[in-house]
Amino acid sequence: MTKIALIAGGDIDGISSSYDLYVGVDRGSLYLLEHDLPLDMAIGDFDSVTASERQRIAQAAAVFVEAPAEKDDTDLELALKAVFARYPSAMVTVYGAFGGRLDHMMSNLFLASEPDLAPYMRQIELVDAWNIVRFYPAGLHQISPIEGMTYVSFMPADESRLTIAHAKYPLNESNYFFKKCYSSNEFIGKEIECIIDKGYMVLIYSRDRR
Repeated sequence: MTKIALIAGGDIDGISSSYDLYVGVDRGSLYLLEHDLPLDMAIGDFDSVTASERQRIAQAAAVFVEAPAEKDDTDLELALKAVFARYPSAMVTVYGAFGGRLDHMMSNLFLASEPDLAPYMRQIELVDAWNIVRFYPAGLHQISPIEGMTYVSFMPADESRLTIAHAKYPLNESNYFFKKCYSSNEFIGKEIECIIDKGYMVLIYSRDRR
């Protein structure tokens, strides 16, 4: 299984050197170059870099893909589609998805709503120092704890109905209420069982800033 790090332009708190491939998204390409990491692919419209920075990226990248500024996809969506077209079974960890523009962050949280990316939702993970975001399609899922992450939150999309069991705050027929985000739940020493009746769910692991 190919492990790919995809670097966007938001806040980044360090990246492991254990990935098979490194992909820079627009200004994220500079981060890879400045931290002596490979730049296996650079993709985006590069409107957030200077002309000289763009030239540096183009020369350093093993694969350079420049998109028009006017397009239907965000640069991150475009990069994910390009990655999965080449590596359909890859596991992709996205860094720099948060901490920049709010509209970009919201687009990133709902990547699984993009029809071309929905089939790959379980292969995408967004990370920063305080959060890990994963996507789950309809069905039954066992959610495991992650060391260092205190809370787990559930965001159902498309008015999906959730059932949450074996958590500090269960959700079932006896206490059901609808929210866009069921936040600040916690593990109680076992896996959480979650059922999504339709659509998909955004799962957020998080911890407090110290």
